[in-house]
Amino acid sequence: MKNKNRATCTMQVLLICAFLAFKIQLAQNSITSNSNMQTEDILKTRKENPMIWKGFASDNYAGIHPNIVQAINNANHGHSKAYGNDTYTQEAITLFKKLLGENIDVYFVVNGTGANVLCLSALLRPYESIICAESAHINVDECGAPEKYLGCKLITIPTQDGKLTVEKIKPLLTNVGDQHKVQPKVISITQGTELGTVYTIEEIKKITDFAHANGMYVHMDGARISNAAAALNVPLATMTKDAGIDVLCFGGTKDGMMLGEAVIFFNQALSNDFPFIRKQGMQLISKMRFISAQFIALLADDLWLKNARHANAMATLLAEEVKKIPQIQISQKTQANAVFAIVDPKVIALLQEKYFFYVWDEASSEVRWMTSWDTTREDILDFVAFIKQILERQNR
Repeated sequence: MKNKNRATCTMQVLLICAFLAFKIQLAQNSITSNSNMQTEDILKTRKENPMIWKGFASDNYAGIHPNIVQAINNANHGHSKAYGNDTYTQEAITLFKKLLGENIDVYFVVNGTGANVLCLSALLRPYESIICAESAHINVDECGAPEKYLGCKLITIPTQDGKLTVEKIKPLLTNVGDQHKVQPKVISITQGTELGTVYTIEEIKKITDFAHANGMYVHMDGARISNAAAALNVPLATMTKDAGIDVLCFGGTKDGMMLGEAVIFFNQALSNDFPFIRKQGMQLISKMRFISAQFIALLADDLWLKNARHANAMATLLAEEVKKIPQIQISQKTQANAVFAIVDPKVIALLQEKYFFYVWDEASSEVRWMTSWDTTREDILDFVAFIKQILERQNR
């Protein structure tokens, strides 16, 4: 079994390395010496390739921002210390400290599920529980990883907009101290939420104040934290560290990186064992400089925020245009880079012949349309025009 696990891990590493090498070769062949290419120029260049297609399924479907591909290529010269002891990793951590303050601990991992599961494991014991929204990624889209690897119970709360409130959380604390019941220890919130909504600073503070008053911690799943910061137009620290968040998973993959997330402890007392947790959790990358170099490019010149603002603006445009179509009903507030809408099932099937996107709730025929850093105004208008064509065809 041990050999089988080692073989599996080795294969995963080889696949990652092969993909990196492929992207680096693309960079060498196609990226110009100007490492600060403007997004519109990048998109125009990509459009010349007939193999490229666009959809609205997820910001994970988008490619890697060329500045980040170039950063990977730049890091691919000579040798460098492994396991995060390289200069790239130290520089990336320094940039995070400039953004969020000196008194933080930063650790890089590969993906969002790994970030969530490992940082949560630093916060609680197996007899303790995590309170989260029913729609939370840790509950719906991580294949039971938190329960399997933490041995902890998730206590979910139904919500209309993906956001928790103190009023909804408070009844779950009635059995604190009862040895027959799991003990609530962590409140996990997603910013922005899986439903495209965004917590206000006041809403976050109410939750963190309540949690800390009751001996609990607050974890923030920030897979789309950049989009939330862009939506609120506030400094990242104001929404996280200053609002009382204990640990943040800062997402890079959905904001133009190839892979990589940052686990950031604002409550530094909780991070003492995290180096060992990360290693045991198989998220300590030997050639970490290739993740760190991406974060350097993402944080430099506020590329993380520029990408997010652009994605949000495209979602707003899509929502505004769709609202003009009476046969479609917007079902959630469009606050970040997601648009949720109720669409006739027959129309959905026809739209998906050209544009791939997900049906969020089949029972209500609710769909989710995601925009990303490389979505253009033309992409939006073409999609809306296609929707109108399909509806006109249906009405004949």
